[in-house]
Amino acid sequence: MGQPYPPFRAAKGRRVFGGIRRWLTAAAGALALTGGLVAVGPQASAAGLTQVTGFGSNPGSLTMHAYAPDGLPAGAPLVLALHGCTQSASDYYAHSGWPKFADQYEFAVVFPQTTSANNANSCFNWFDSADSTRGQGEALSLKQMVDTAVARYGSDTGRVYITGLSAGAGMTANMLAAYPDVFAGGSIDSGLPALCATSVSAAYTCMYSPPNKTPAQWGDLVRSAAPAGTTSWPRVAIWQGTSDTTVVPANATELRDQWTNVWGIGQTPSRTESLSGGTTLSEYDDAGGRPAVSVYSVSGMAHGLAVDPGSGAEQCGTTGTYYLDTICSSYHTARFWGLDGEGGGGGTPGTLPAPTGLTVGGTTDTTVSLSWSPVGGAASYQVYRGGTKVGTTTSASYTDTGLSTATTYAYTVAAVDSAGATGAASAQVSATTTGFRATCHTASNYDQVAAGRAYQSGGYTYANGSQQAMGLWNTFTTHTLKQTAPGYYVLADSGCSA
Repeated sequence: MGQPYPPFRAAKGRRVFGGIRRWLTAAAGALALTGGLVAVGPQASAAGLTQVTGFGSNPGSLTMHAYAPDGLPAGAPLVLALHGCTQSASDYYAHSGWPKFADQYEFAVVFPQTTSANNANSCFNWFDSADSTRGQGEALSLKQMVDTAVARYGSDTGRVYITGLSAGAGMTANMLAAYPDVFAGGSIDSGLPALCATSVSAAYTCMYSPPNKTPAQWGDLVRSAAPAGTTSWPRVAIWQGTSDTTVVPANATELRDQWTNVWGIGQTPSRTESLSGGTTLSEYDDAGGRPAVSVYSVSGMAHGLAVDPGSGAEQCGTTGTYYLDTICSSYHTARFWGLDGEGGGGGTPGTLPAPTGLTVGGTTDTTVSLSWSPVGGAASYQVYRGGTKVGTTTSASYTDTGLSTATTYAYTVAAVDSAGATGAASAQVSATTTGFRATCHTASNYDQVAAGRAYQSGGYTYANGSQQAMGLWNTFTTHTLKQTAPGYYVLADSGCSA
């Protein structure tokens, strides 16, 4: 797969940076820039992707494209969605899944676009301070798009969000640092810490071996980029594949350190939860008990945007180059921001007190039963799993169903008054479903033995439990083992689902 993250520029009156031949060769196999502005996404709506011109002085020489559902009410949220290298606005519109949730939750989406005239591989120039600093270059062009969209659609200036993939994620992080007064939240998908690089050489370092700064050092970079005296910060989602070799997973750790420090909270998660697609969610709460930073680690995912094609409520997008079938990141990001109107980072709590006595009454392989003490004045209760609302009940008990086996979940409950206002959330409890969860492991015979999944005898390797022969005990022979019970593994080279 071609690398979608070449950090060099080939225009705007600046010098052409080194390494172009190598990156052009890599880009030849990557996704070609799509032309046209006609919507080609799977979502059904009379609205479509349109180009918006005359959105300001546009010092970054970007183009603005927007999607607004028909009948969008005034005061709706606004999302900016930045494509990755070798991609375009229409490509991101078609694959990312954002139009589906714009229709469902009623908000407008701006899809900014850069071109090969700005960067030889159509990357946003996240590594160049002339383009990523407040009031300059591409950063100012993006801010002008926000202003134009707010005026055009009557968007709520208190609910403006930004997301991006790869180079678009690098620019997203910088925009959150430079404009915390503009964005209520952001999502950095396969990206890097804000201001990690201000040169080409530093960009490569960040991508492949990010600096191991302290949380305070990372946080200081954000504080130095923001307007003086800033005290309110955006809520940040961080998405990262564990098998990403273009922007290595260590970047997600540095991003977590950076934004938790900005929020003044620690680096120990308030809760963790297993989601679909092999995704682990770690949440870091602010002082009020609401997630300020959420890290989504997708097991085995390479470099790209997590999508999950299908018609289900939690599914979205279509697969393609750098659009990887794992989990719908756009759905979970929209929920984290509170765009669905149900909790998330953007809800305003009512006056009812937090329920007390939340306890786990029992678990099965797929269910968790909860109960709590009734709250006076409560008309109903909302139950949250990992910060996302999963049910409403009028009684002081609830059974959550359809869960994964042998998985730990975190729960809170909030009371809702007769006017529909949601009160403060309860203290969190954790519950683990029963049963055994099958797992798959691909490695050399040597590593399988070292991990305790196999054993060697007479220079040959055998799977623990099944004792199936795996060949010579060395680092050159590779097999996939599926664990079907504690200590029991079977060969699964023809395909392994867990």
